[in-house]
Amino acid sequence: MSDRNRRKFPLGKVLISLSAVGTAVGAYIADWNESHIYNPAWPPHAKFHNAQTMSMGVALSLAVLYYLWKPDQTRASLATAAIIASMYGVTQLSVAFYPGTASVDPPGSDTWPQLMTTLPSLGFVLAGYLIERRRITRN
Repeated sequence: MSDRNRRKFPLGKVLISLSAVGTAVGAYIADWNESHIYNPAWPPHAKFHNAQTMSMGVALSLAVLYYLWKPDQTRASLATAAIIASMYGVTQLSVAFYPGTASVDPPGSDTWPQLMTTLPSLGFVLAGYLIERRRITRN
């Protein structure tokens, strides 16, 4: 692939888009089951927050895709997309600072299985941002 073709192919946008789509779909894959939203042991308010989190993933992802693929993209809109794309993962990591939280419910081990998707997703956003920032010349 020539240098000119590399500049036209938006690899960075594709990486950030993959992260966004993963955020939108991933929460439903992980939570739309008997261990979460259909868990009879969960009180209704816990399910409320679970549902809110799933919907938030979709809303954030749609905002990312809008800012990422809108016409006349600038470095500012790219930065906005990257920041929004990282919010779900960063806030997921932030739960370690709250008392009484765990990455899984008992009897499971608190081994943070979410890191297997969260860290690569954040890596895609960072790599995508750095790649696209070089390609986009408008501020």
